[in-house]
Amino acid sequence: MNPHANSRSDGSRVSPDTPRSFARGAMRIKICGINSLDALVAATEEGADYLGFVFFPPSPRYVTPVEAAALRRGGPPGPPGVGLFVKPSLHDIAGVLEVVPLDVLQIYGDADHARAIRARFGRQVWLARGVSSSEDLAAAEAAAQGLDGMVIESKPPPGATRPGGNATALDWSLLAGWSPALPWLLGGGLTPANVAEAIARSGATGVDVSSGVETAPGVKDPALIRAFIKSSRNAAAALSAEKHREYDSADQGVP
Repeated sequence: MNPHANSRSDGSRVSPDTPRSFARGAMRIKICGINSLDALVAATEEGADYLGFVFFPPSPRYVTPVEAAALRRGGPPGPPGVGLFVKPSLHDIAGVLEVVPLDVLQIYGDADHARAIRARFGRQVWLARGVSSSEDLAAAEAAAQGLDGMVIESKPPPGATRPGGNATALDWSLLAGWSPALPWLLGGGLTPANVAEAIARSGATGVDVSSGVETAPGVKDPALIRAFIKSSRNAAAALSAEKHREYDSADQGVP
């Protein structure tokens, strides 16, 4: 057992026994595509809010249920696990859950089927949607009704063989001022170098990264994972401080 399992690198504590809620007002960070113990430990120690496991064989980040279960057993107590599925059957999900416990199911596919998954397995279900316009945002929110959250990212480029952002960032300003009824994570093309700008321009209170913390497709870099989490936390703190200054100025009548 890692002696620092419940500590971030800055010395602050992480409580593995307290579920992290997917709620407004606090930055939530998901490291997706966990496929090595080093990546899992780095994400957990640095205080990631969710660990994502990809159960989609064409992905270079794919893990089998047995591999995902071994990673969770071999690492420190960590945050909730999110299983990423692409157009899964109920049988597919049941087979995974028999082997590895998951707290959240992230679904690429039909929204009605996602609601059926939620009803069948009693897990939180997030609907992933690619967007490129305000109309897409409205459609994503409407589709996700009755679910627990959304992952909003760029649309796959033409010819893509996998869903998701495919390392491509969307126009973050499109999300500025967007306030859907459901909580959401911003994904697609995020890196330690650009996540602060993405948070500032979009107003996102949750971010989801995969390829942006890799040195090659499917090869997670612990140092990049730590840097991404730190950059996200710092950007969220700066945004919160700026909002407080704006509120204070408005209360005092300062132009």
